[in-house]
Amino acid sequence: MPGIPDFVMDGPWWWLFAALVCIVFFRTQATYWLARWARAGADAVADRAEHQDSRRARIARRFSGPAMTKAQAFTERWGWIAIPLSFLTVGIQSLVNGGAGYARMHWGRYTLAMIPGCLLWATAYELVGYSAFKAFTMSPWALLGSVLVVAAVVTVLVVRRRRDPADASSPRTPDGAASV
Repeated sequence: MPGIPDFVMDGPWWWLFAALVCIVFFRTQATYWLARWARAGADAVADRAEHQDSRRARIARRFSGPAMTKAQAFTERWGWIAIPLSFLTVGIQSLVNGGAGYARMHWGRYTLAMIPGCLLWATAYELVGYSAFKAFTMSPWALLGSVLVVAAVVTVLVVRRRRDPADASSPRTPDGAASV
């Protein structure tokens, strides 16, 4: 795997697991603190009277008030569930962790909620990602099979997309049948 030293890849499984936990822990903490820093900067600009008409002040006003207070209360109450589960998603994890920082979720609660998520992420990545990596590098047949499956899926999607405009142009009756 690119970016992971060879001694980790060739060592026992727990070396890779520990490396993955550290990677996701520091990345997630950085996301939290970056969002928290952005909120502090936006609030500071909004508080200064001479910058009330600046773009940053308008953004800060938009993300403050009763809605943000509700979001902060929600994050404090339910973040311990949302944060670990976000680690099992693609694309949502950074939003949830950044949202916790921007909503100023208490750092101790955030970190306690984040640790099980880090463990889930590292487990999933090692079981699925590392297993697939090993299978592809050990067996050319596994790599060929995967390429064929991906090619078949792309072909099906392309054929369906080409058929859809033809189906969409034919008028349909209220019962769903095409009219002639």
